[in-house]
Amino acid sequence: MSDTNQNKNSGVAKFEIEGKTYDFPLITGTRGEKAIDIATLRSRTGYITLDEGFGNTGACESKITYIDGEKGKLFYRGVPIETLAENSTFIETAYLIIYGELPTRRQMSDFSQRVLRNANIHESMMHFFDGGFPFSAHPMAILSALLNSLGSYYPNMVTNEREHDLEYFDDAAALLISKVRTIVAMSYRMKNGLPLIYPKRDLGYSQNFLHMMFSEPYHEYYPHDDITKALDLILLLHADHEQNCSTSTVRIVASSGANLFASVSAGVCALWGPLHGGANTQVIKMLEEIHRNGGDVNKAIEDAKMGKKRLMGFGHRIYKTYDPRAMILKEAAQKVLKVVKSSDPVLDIAQTLAEKARNDDYFIERNLYPNVDFYSGIIMKAIGVPTEMFTAMFAIGRMPGWIAHWKEVAERVKGRITRPRQIYQGEIDVDYMRMRDRELSDVEQYEKDFKKSSGDGASENATFKA
Repeated sequence: MSDTNQNKNSGVAKFEIEGKTYDFPLITGTRGEKAIDIATLRSRTGYITLDEGFGNTGACESKITYIDGEKGKLFYRGVPIETLAENSTFIETAYLIIYGELPTRRQMSDFSQRVLRNANIHESMMHFFDGGFPFSAHPMAILSALLNSLGSYYPNMVTNEREHDLEYFDDAAALLISKVRTIVAMSYRMKNGLPLIYPKRDLGYSQNFLHMMFSEPYHEYYPHDDITKALDLILLLHADHEQNCSTSTVRIVASSGANLFASVSAGVCALWGPLHGGANTQVIKMLEEIHRNGGDVNKAIEDAKMGKKRLMGFGHRIYKTYDPRAMILKEAAQKVLKVVKSSDPVLDIAQTLAEKARNDDYFIERNLYPNVDFYSGIIMKAIGVPTEMFTAMFAIGRMPGWIAHWKEVAERVKGRITRPRQIYQGEIDVDYMRMRDRELSDVEQYEKDFKKSSGDGASENATFKA
């Protein structure tokens, strides 16, 4: 992989603050992204920048993933996502993301074997699935807790000492990629009162996950190749996506020196939020609502045009044309629906909605095409994954990206702990009042409550009589 022109200095930006002019370096990334390096802004000027949500702030320099939102392009380590989807697998792509290059035959074999032999979880962890959590526990709560606990069973990998943790990084990375799917599958079994199914040594990554989810002691589940391929594609397409909320969380936690297990556990918590990892869940909820209201797709489209309802799974914050991952999953979704031959009206509504929206000028002009969440939601529902499990499935796919970003932070020799600044807008110099002086008499409390309930229109001269 080429590393030329990284962090290229391309001039200066001049800031004029309180009559003084300051120069700050301009930086151009290898894909032409431009930035102003303001690392010394506060020390030199006394000012900081305010950027709520960090939408205009580059928090790091990274070599892992690049998104060109204007052109609808996504690259892992410089390789186009379309190329990987056509030629690679989730495990090979995980290796690429984590280690920065496509593996040789020997490297691929070693990595695959590491993942394969780490599929089982420690037997003493099994009690978590036998009364350790209530059946009502959300899969993401279980996943976050168990990933954090997992490090306790491998003390040689978890010391919070950078050099030591990096020495055991290869084992820890393969272990997490393998065990995250086992934990998710067993969470599903537990919540549905089903016996736990152990992984098999002779199955591939995605096929093994489906086996643990849907097999029974008396009936082995053999997924169709198109279903296994579709699941593998979902995981591959979600493996990384630049500095999103959960990835940024992993990097922030890693910057404190925290170990890999703690960092990815924090990533799960961030992913749990409905504004981040819950988008494909919202797609299915929307489709189910359309079905409950009579299945009128045309009305749903018109309501969206008039601003009454939002069509979930259409458009994307980052991609201004189309989501390249959706273009890939669209074909996979069509194959899966043919295989399952489902009579589910919700899936019929999904297909009709996507087709009508793709041919409607309103959506075409605004680039509101079905995104990856739309098609991944359809695929997972079609193969029998409950909606509640969707975000946990997302976490399985995103694990390689989180691991790669933790590694990138951990390997920085002069890395700093992440510590954003703030603009304080609170009270100033408030005196401490002793508790006995804070107590109001009944009359004083009544007067205070009356003034508050009277609003701004109340007379300032209002008086009370006890």
